[in-house]
Amino acid sequence: MNLHEYQAKEIFRHYGIPVPAGQVAASAEEAVAAAKALGGPVWVVKAQVHAGGRGKAGGVKLARDLDAVRAAAQGMLGTRLATKQTGPEGLPVEKVYVEAGSEIAREIYLSLTLNREKGRIAMIASSAGGMEIEEVAEKTPEQILSVTVHPAAGFQAHQARELAFGLGLQGEQIKQFQSIALALYRLYLEQDASLLEINPLIVTRSGSLVALDAKINIDPNAVYRHPELAKLRDASQEDPMERKAAEHELNYVSLDGDIACMVNGAGLAMATMDLIKLHGGQPANFLDVGGGATSERVTHAFQLILSNPKVTAVLVNIFGGIVRCDMIADGVINAVKNVGVKVPVVVRLEGTNADKAREVLSGSGLTITPATDLTDAARKVVALAAGKVAA
Repeated sequence: MNLHEYQAKEIFRHYGIPVPAGQVAASAEEAVAAAKALGGPVWVVKAQVHAGGRGKAGGVKLARDLDAVRAAAQGMLGTRLATKQTGPEGLPVEKVYVEAGSEIAREIYLSLTLNREKGRIAMIASSAGGMEIEEVAEKTPEQILSVTVHPAAGFQAHQARELAFGLGLQGEQIKQFQSIALALYRLYLEQDASLLEINPLIVTRSGSLVALDAKINIDPNAVYRHPELAKLRDASQEDPMERKAAEHELNYVSLDGDIACMVNGAGLAMATMDLIKLHGGQPANFLDVGGGATSERVTHAFQLILSNPKVTAVLVNIFGGIVRCDMIADGVINAVKNVGVKVPVVVRLEGTNADKAREVLSGSGLTITPATDLTDAARKVVALAAGKVAA
């Protein structure tokens, strides 16, 4: 679960991480009132969306008077901001954050995330703050510093100093950096975060370190333990199809292709998408209906994947372990009848009651293409999606 910048900065304040003074606003007049309360002479107006790259997309504006604050807020509120991370459709801007201007001498990148290869939390820093870290990693990887945290020892002060020295910080700045780094680590653990990012962490002209931006991602599997954080969720920033899927206990992620996938099990779903790609197709989604899939859930899954207008074919790939294949077959038949499926459907069923399931499908009278194995299923669905006759 992602948080808005203004929400993340409030949490930063609670943990003693220095941030500029700022106020959130839902209208141009509220933005002007916020600027007056903060005092001038310079303010920054920031669109609040769950995406990076706002500055390049016009979502961050510098204002040197109240009229400019009003104009910036009016230009953002009620629009959709499109960045590299959102795609061309963008995200709705319902609030802006008005922040007191800062005198910037240097910009630093700082983040905490999980290094999955090592199975440990990693703190990453770079002197190329303000830039996209992926671009820095590709073009100047030597500018990226990192330390991994042993779970028994926790994040150590010497690790913070190691990063600070590598960033060229000096004197009091090293102590400030150490304090911020230790606070971030405590926040990461206590709030079950999956990512904390400050880009940029600035050094002001007076030599102080301040978090000019703030990003917090909370592990969605741990949100139930933080009801106060759950209240901060902004559903308008989420993919509507993914949100609808969660309501029916479906694990769904939208993709850019045209072949819809319905699979039970995350690993099998990944393998299914790989096979589709291998045979020249493009998956339209990741969809795991779960090991305890029911006929009703299969119907909801069909409704969900077919609400995507780009879909030209559907691949159902079920391995019956806990779930019975004949029950899935009933769900597929009900879905095809009730949802009004107008695109080709390829079904591969293996496992518990698979033979019975195939008999149910073949006797349904519906145009459903059976597949003998996963490779056969992938080849057939790619051919049907391309308007060719499946072999």
